[in-house]
Amino acid sequence: MREYFRDWIENFETFILQVIFEERHDWRANLTRGFLFVGSKIFQLAVIIRRWLYNVRIFRDKTLGVQVIAIGNLTVGGTGKTPVVEKFARELRDAGRNVAILSRGYRSKPVPLHTKLLNKILLRDDQTPPRVVSDGKSLLLDSNMAGDEPYMLASNLKDVVVLVDKDRVKSGRYAIEKFDCDTLLLDDGFQYWALRGRRHDVCLIDRQQPFGNEHLLPRGTLREPPSHLARAQTIFITKSDGKTEELRARIAKLNSTAAIIECVHQPLYFEDVFSGERKGLEFLKGKKVASLSGIAQPESFEQSLVKLGSELVYAKRFADHHRFTQQEILNAINRSKKRQAEIILTTQKDAVRFPKIDRRDLPIYFMRVEIKIVAGANDFQDCVRKICFR
Repeated sequence: MREYFRDWIENFETFILQVIFEERHDWRANLTRGFLFVGSKIFQLAVIIRRWLYNVRIFRDKTLGVQVIAIGNLTVGGTGKTPVVEKFARELRDAGRNVAILSRGYRSKPVPLHTKLLNKILLRDDQTPPRVVSDGKSLLLDSNMAGDEPYMLASNLKDVVVLVDKDRVKSGRYAIEKFDCDTLLLDDGFQYWALRGRRHDVCLIDRQQPFGNEHLLPRGTLREPPSHLARAQTIFITKSDGKTEELRARIAKLNSTAAIIECVHQPLYFEDVFSGERKGLEFLKGKKVASLSGIAQPESFEQSLVKLGSELVYAKRFADHHRFTQQEILNAINRSKKRQAEIILTTQKDAVRFPKIDRRDLPIYFMRVEIKIVAGANDFQDCVRKICFR
């Protein structure tokens, strides 16, 4: 029953995405688009009112007396945010800062419902401490409890504290008191206005789909109007191909003062999902491969495999944040073998959601990537210095 409900949700999400991007034009899709358009206007009004309530101090933000770097985007999913958070955390740590990454832990295991209800009935603050994914020394939770991105960040950054809680004021205070952190990185925090203080806003824009289809949720993928880009101090253009003149011109109209940095996702190596064995990038050259993914924009991942010299003979895509079952992995192995694939490739974000499997007729590797800055490297270093010595 649980798997049936999960599959229904994922199929519904796929249908909505097809409607949003106008890949379907039957009467159901057209009717749904109309409802979503009305919903997007209501959502836009709600966003504007919420922002106004913070500006006039009816909604009060908090300050914790430390540096806060909020990294996020205007659109939902697929901008390559996690590697940028990792890049900032690594650079700030190397510059001597004691960094904590604060995440809301999207699709992590939630707080029990009875606890939430009891807190609301008694009008009391949630006293549950944040989940400690990493204490800066050890990885303490799995991806199910932590969420995909926090687990991945904690795995890649062994000496950075990673905490999960929807209330990032609470988790920020915990990071300061328990781990003596002096720099807080808000993962997916561009819309999190409750924590201010000495704050630096970083907004990511995907070069391939900078502002989605220009509509706000739920008719489009925008979380807030493009004009709100004005509050960013630093803007990252991700997945850059160097042809960004038009996009830069539009950004300049929305925000003429922010530093603009262009970056790409650079493959580093391949790692066996189950054994941890690593291979260099030349490993793929001339091989027939299959891809297995559950991410927002699988096309970029699949194209990167081809660019590394492989022949992609089979590609299986699931919904973003899909939690794989053993049978789904075995089905992918069987279908890949029928297409004569020699290896199955996945992303690191997907690999953390893989179950253990009894047999592996084909090796399964994930691709480890990091951010490579291709334009604006000096601006990035200036940004790090300002944060460190403010």
